[in-house]
Amino acid sequence: MNKINILGINISLVSKKEVLVNIEAFLKSKKQHYITTPNPEIILMAEKDEEYFYILNNADISIMDGFGLKIAAWLSGKNVTRITGADLTTDILKLASEKKSRVVIFNWSGGLSTSLEIKDSIEKKFPGLSFLVIDLDKGQESIDYDKINLFSPEIALVALGAPWQERFINQNLKKLSSVKVAIGIGGAIDFITGKARRAPKFFRFLGLEWLWRVFQQKKIPGKKVFFLNRFKRIYRAVFVFSWKFFVWRFILPFFYRKNVACLLYKKEDDKYKILIVERVWQKEHWQLPQGGTECQDIMEAGARELREELNTDKFKSVAGFNDLWKYKFKKYAGSGKYLADKHWGYKGQSQGLFIAEFQGEDQDIRLNYWDHIAWKWTDVDDLTKEVYSTRRESTEVFLNKFIEIINKNETTN
Repeated sequence: MNKINILGINISLVSKKEVLVNIEAFLKSKKQHYITTPNPEIILMAEKDEEYFYILNNADISIMDGFGLKIAAWLSGKNVTRITGADLTTDILKLASEKKSRVVIFNWSGGLSTSLEIKDSIEKKFPGLSFLVIDLDKGQESIDYDKINLFSPEIALVALGAPWQERFINQNLKKLSSVKVAIGIGGAIDFITGKARRAPKFFRFLGLEWLWRVFQQKKIPGKKVFFLNRFKRIYRAVFVFSWKFFVWRFILPFFYRKNVACLLYKKEDDKYKILIVERVWQKEHWQLPQGGTECQDIMEAGARELREELNTDKFKSVAGFNDLWKYKFKKYAGSGKYLADKHWGYKGQSQGLFIAEFQGEDQDIRLNYWDHIAWKWTDVDDLTKEVYSTRRESTEVFLNKFIEIINKNETTN
């Protein structure tokens, strides 16, 4: 399936008809699938949340929902069909009714529509559809899996809003054994119950549905609406997103991203061992932990990166070096899950090196599943052979710096 990448998030180049055809195929599949519906606000969330970034880019289909993304795609040379969650939800329920597929709807208990209102509306609009409505709080962990699995739904519609609905799917899909396809639908269910009104076609055509919602939300009975908070969300989705996209698309491609490679070592039986990690996107791609410096100096950035990627602070900072290696991004990273040259927007990376001595136990190291799938200690002499082929030249440079530091320290001591 062809994709376009916007601020690091892949968007599927599909029409609504193609989405429905794919959903039909998913229902016949033995595997489980999930669909996301990114909009500008969701993409800005993923920019600051690595796990959420991973969840979005692991989706089987990522549907553009938001006029700002359509403009961004157009500025990237692609005319992508915008598919609103409200339209898609209605079409999915219609498809489920026709195919006799059971549906479970996870409804936010604090949302506009109650489970009773959802049941009444769906029964009237989709007679004969077999469905179950489950009320949940955002971030709720206790779920009656037995009840849901006994009902045996094939489609799951999750109406918890971003990022909770995507996290819910990621954490619970495997536990819902009968579900073949899950999708986060946000507040789309409120249009079916009539608790929310669609913007007139004129507003939708101009991409001003967001402006319509600003004024309409104040008129919802029985709900206290904080206009300022709503305006802040609109401001981020329209103005902040537009500025970030402009910088990402037209400015960053001329620059190298500042990056730090982290060489964590320990001494065992008079031999030095160095930690390497296996990337989640590509099996057998071993490398030193690394990440962006985020405007910190090399020592601060390296220490932060180790804490974030290994979830441990059991190490002592030893040395840091700036700008030891520079490389351009290839088109695809890993197995092609995302476009590497579009991930951060930069043309490539300028890497420094952070050296630290591990002072804990192996059980103190815990990987983030969205970053890496394995880690191991390797002998210094084997390091360049153990890392992925494209990493060997830079690793040799880093290793020489490490040996230089070790020799200097041993001479001093």
